[in-house]
Amino acid sequence: MKRIFLMLAIAVLSASCAQAPRTSSLADTPAPSATVDVKIIAFNDFHGNLRTPSLRVPVPDATQSTGIRFEPAGGIEQFSAMVQSLKAKNKNSVVVSAGDMVGATPLLSALFKDEPTIEAMNLVGIDFHAVGNHEFDYGVKHLKRLKHGGCKVDERTGQPDCEGRSAYAGANFTFLAANVIEEATGKPLFPAWGVKEFDGIKVAFIGLTLRGTSALVRAGGIGGIGFRDEVETVNALVPQIRAQGIEAVMVVIHQGGTQTGGINGCNDFQGDIKAIIERFDNAIDVVLSGHTHQSYVCEISGKLVTSAGSYGTLLTEIDLSLDRATRDVVRRSARNQIVRPDGERDTRLTAMIDAYARLSAPLENRVVAKVSHELPMMGWNPVATQLGNLIADAQLHATAAPDKGAAVIAINNQTSVRVSIIPDADGSVTYGSLFKVQPFQNDLIVMTLTGSQLKRELEYQFTSARTLLDVSAGFSYTWEASRALGEKVLANSMRLNGVPIKPDLQYRVTVNRFLADGNEGHTVFNEGTERYVSVLDLDALVAYLREHSPYTPPPPGGRMIRNN
Repeated sequence: MKRIFLMLAIAVLSASCAQAPRTSSLADTPAPSATVDVKIIAFNDFHGNLRTPSLRVPVPDATQSTGIRFEPAGGIEQFSAMVQSLKAKNKNSVVVSAGDMVGATPLLSALFKDEPTIEAMNLVGIDFHAVGNHEFDYGVKHLKRLKHGGCKVDERTGQPDCEGRSAYAGANFTFLAANVIEEATGKPLFPAWGVKEFDGIKVAFIGLTLRGTSALVRAGGIGGIGFRDEVETVNALVPQIRAQGIEAVMVVIHQGGTQTGGINGCNDFQGDIKAIIERFDNAIDVVLSGHTHQSYVCEISGKLVTSAGSYGTLLTEIDLSLDRATRDVVRRSARNQIVRPDGERDTRLTAMIDAYARLSAPLENRVVAKVSHELPMMGWNPVATQLGNLIADAQLHATAAPDKGAAVIAINNQTSVRVSIIPDADGSVTYGSLFKVQPFQNDLIVMTLTGSQLKRELEYQFTSARTLLDVSAGFSYTWEASRALGEKVLANSMRLNGVPIKPDLQYRVTVNRFLADGNEGHTVFNEGTERYVSVLDLDALVAYLREHSPYTPPPPGGRMIRNN
C-alpha cells in the first residue's frame, strides 16, 4: 500500500513539474489593451466620377509663388486600391460616404442610370452611405431602385427594361436617411442609423441629408417625402442609441462648410453646418460631412469634423481609440489623403470600367465641334463668364423660333454647370465632355415674365444664396455692389437689344426646368405664365456648338455690368 501511495505521489509531482512551464507561459501573456483602435475611411460627393476627373487638388509646394500647386487626382480604380490599403492597416475598419455618390454624373455612369457607380462601390466595399440631395435628382422611385435593384421601367410600356444587360442587383451597402421621412408612414425612407461592432464595442452612424433638399431637386420626384431638421433628428436619436449601450456616435451628414486653408486645414471655417454642429448633442464624437465640395479637418464644439472634397479625389482617414470600459471615444485624429492617378489600381474595377466604356464609347467619343480654347467653369463671382454666356446663348438659340417657344431672353443658373469645357489638343470637343458640363438633362421651359418680375429675379442672385445667373446676348443690366439688397440692379439699365426693359411689358424668357420650378430660392420663376416645354439643355448646347464650329467665344463683358 505504501508503495502505491509513493508511486501516486511521484506521478502527481511529475505532472506538476511538467505543467509548470505552461503556468509560467500564461502568466507572461500580456493583458488585453485598454482600448480598441478603429479606422473610419470617409468620402463625399463622388458624383459618379469613375474616371479621373478634370478637377485638380491643391498640394503644398514651396517652389510656387502661391505656396501650392494643383495636381490631378481621383479615378475609381486608384480610389478602391487606396481604400483596400487603408483597410489593411486595421482590421477594425469601416467605409462611409457622406452623400451625392450619384447624380450630376459623367456619361459613363449617367448613361446607365448610375448603376455603374453603385456596382463599383459594391466592389470597393462601402458600409454606410448617407443619401445626399443629388440622390433625389431622378426621384424617390429611382433612388429606391438604386438601393434594392431591378431594371429601370420603360416610360412608354410601364415594364422593366434591362436593355439587353443582366438585371441590376442593387447596392449591398446600407443607405441611411434619418431625416428623410415618408409622410404616409412617418418613417425614414431608409434606416436612420447603422451599427458596426469592433472587438465587442459598438459604434453608431447616423445618416442625414440637408434639410433644404426639397429646394434643390425637382418637386415632382419627391412627392410624399419630407426633410426634417437635422439637429432635432440627431438629438432625438441619441437617447435611443445610448439605451442600447452605444457610446461612440458618429454623424454622417450631407451638409458642409468652407475654409481657406489646405486640404487638411480649418481656416476661417464658415457654412450652414457650423451652426448645426454647435447644436448637436455632446454625445456626438465625429461629424463626416459633404455637399460643399470642400476639404477640411476641424474641431468644432468638441467634435471632429471632416470633409474630403469631391469626385473621389481625396479620402479621409480617421483613427479612433475606444475605451473598453466606457465604450466611448478617448482619442481621435484625421487627415485627408490624395487619390493619385498614378497610384496602385484595383484590377476588379479596371475590368468593370472597361466593360461599360465599350458600351458608351460610340456616344461618348463622338466629336461635336471645335472650340478655340478652354472655357473654364467659375465659382461664385458676380460677373459674366465665357462658358456661362455660351450656355445662355445656346439656350436662347434653341428656343427663339415661334414653334420652340419664341424666347427673347435666356437665363441659366451657374450651379447647373459642373465642369469646364476642355478641348483636345486639336480643339475637338466630344459629346461626353459636354455631358460633364451639363449632366442634369433639364428641359428648357419658355415662360412669360414682366419687366418687373425680371428685375426681382435678378436681385435674388445677390443674396447669400450665391446663385449667379448667366444671361443671353442682347440682354444687359448694370448693378451696384454698395446698394442695399433688393435695390442693386439699376432698373433703368435693363435693356434688350438696346431698348429699355419696361416694368409692365411681357417678355418670353427661357430657363431650365430646375429654375422654372422655383428651386434654389428662384421663386419668381414660379410666377411665369404661358409655359412651353422645349428641348433639353444639353441638346441645346450640342446643337449650338455644332452649328457655330469652330467656336470662338465673344468677350465676356457687356451683359452683367458692375458699377462699383
